[in-house]
Amino acid sequence: QLETLEQEEQECLELRPHPTEKTTHIVSHEHGMTVTKTLQEGEAEPQCLSFSYGRNNLRGVLLEGASLLLLRVLARRQTMPPNLVFPAINTEGDLCTSSY
Repeated sequence: QLETLEQEEQECLELRPHPTEKTTHIVSHEHGMTVTKTLQEGEAEPQCLSFSYGRNNLRGVLLEGASLLLLRVLARRQTMPPNLVFPAINTEGDLCTSSY
């Protein structure tokens, strides 16, 4: 049984005159998961947004790292169960579903 404890994504756009950096940090804790998003545009003050999801909303959630591992296992087994759908968190930090 695998569980994602922490995940961080970083995206950098080298646009002149204002390079942009987006960071999403997801961390698991006893009550669920907290998502912290940071946006830094040029020299402006960073904008930070943090929100949490409770354990009940996250049952079976599949984050990006776990998704890659699952895809490798499925490729190794050369099988794909029908209607394979998991709850997930998208790049904006919203709950969604991931279908394979």
